[in-house]
Amino acid sequence: MTRQRKGPPFACVALTLQGGGALGAYQAGVYQALAEAELHPDWVAGISIGSINAAIIAGNPPGARVERLRGFWDVVTSTPGFDAFSLLGRDLLTGDAGRRFVDQMSAATAVMVGVSGFFRPRLLPPFLERSASPGATSFYDTGPLAATLERFVDFDRINARETRLSVGAVNVESGNFVYFDSTTHRIGPEHIMASGALPPGFPAIEIDGQHYWDGGLVSNSPLQWVLQYGPRQDTLAFEVDLWSARGRFPRDVMEVATREKEIRYSSRTRDNVDRFADTQRLRHAVAKLLDLLPEDTRRRPEAVALETFADDKVYNIIHLIYRSKIWEGESKDYEFSTLGMRDHWNAGYRDTVATLRHPEVLERPKNSDGIAIFDCATPDPGK
Repeated sequence: MTRQRKGPPFACVALTLQGGGALGAYQAGVYQALAEAELHPDWVAGISIGSINAAIIAGNPPGARVERLRGFWDVVTSTPGFDAFSLLGRDLLTGDAGRRFVDQMSAATAVMVGVSGFFRPRLLPPFLERSASPGATSFYDTGPLAATLERFVDFDRINARETRLSVGAVNVESGNFVYFDSTTHRIGPEHIMASGALPPGFPAIEIDGQHYWDGGLVSNSPLQWVLQYGPRQDTLAFEVDLWSARGRFPRDVMEVATREKEIRYSSRTRDNVDRFADTQRLRHAVAKLLDLLPEDTRRRPEAVALETFADDKVYNIIHLIYRSKIWEGESKDYEFSTLGMRDHWNAGYRDTVATLRHPEVLERPKNSDGIAIFDCATPDPGK
C-alpha cells in the first residue's frame, strides 16, 4: 500500500513488532515517538503482543492511536492483588534487589490470578477437563482478551485497509506459519488472539475450522514477511524487538533460563536482515548489469529471467531493541505491573526520540546497494 505523503522519501513506512508479552509496552512507547514525529505507518505487522499493538495502531485513526495504546496497557496492568508502591513503599524500589523482588512478585500474581482484560486461570487444572477441550489443552482462559480487543480496536477500520495489518500465527496440525493479512483476510479479534495463543498457557484459536497457536513458535519477528513477501517498494522499516540476541554469559540457572528465552525469541532478526541486505545488493547489481547488455542479449530467456529478480528499490531498516534492566529475569514477559509498563513504555519512547535525532535514518540510502541498516540500541550499562 502506498499513498502521497509529506516526509521521508519512501513509498512505504513499515512498523514490525516482535512478541514479548508485558515487554510490549516498549513498542507502544516507540509508536508514541513516531506519532509525534508524524511518521504514521502504511503497514504494521506483529507477532503475539506485537499483533495486539499492531491491531490497535491499524484499528484507530492516527490522532487516537497513542491514547488507545495507553488505554489498553492501563487495563492489562491494573490487575488487583499486588501494588508495589503501597505494599513495599518507594524506598525499596530504588535498588536492584528491591526491583527484582517486586518484579518476581508481580509475575507470580499474574500466574496465580491472571491479568485484567487479558487472561484468567481456569477453575479446573487441565488434567480434570474433557479431552481435547480448550480447558484440557491450556491453563488460562483468554476470553477477556476478545472483549478488550473489541473495546480498543475498530476492526471495520482495519478491514477498510487504510493501514495494512499483518499478524503471524502457526497452524497447530500442519505446523505451517501463516500470516493473516488485511489485504487477503477479513481480520477479526480471533486473528489477533491466534497470533498470541502461546501454549500451554493459552488455548489454540479456531479460525475457519483450523486451530492456531502463537506465531512466535516458528518466528517471533514479522520483518521478513514485510521485506521478502510484500510488494517491492521503497521502504522505511522500523523493526522493534523485545528480545536481544546479544547478552552476557549467565551466572546461575535462573540467568540460564532468561538467556535461553532471549536467544529463542530474538528469532535471529539481525541475521535475517543481513541476508536480506545481501540479496538486495545482488538485485541492484543485476539491475545495473542488465542495463549494460545489448538489446538482443536482453531478449534472451536467461536475461528475461534475471529481470524478474533485478530491483532498484531502496530500503532503510531501523532496528530498535529493548535492553533489559539488570533486575529483570526470566519472568519479565509476564510481569504486568504498572511500574514495569511505565518503565518499558518510557524506554521505547526515549530510544526512538534519540534515534530520530539522526536525520540519516529518514533519508534514502546514499550507497550503491540501495539499503541502509541502523542498529539504534546500545547496551544497558547495568548489563
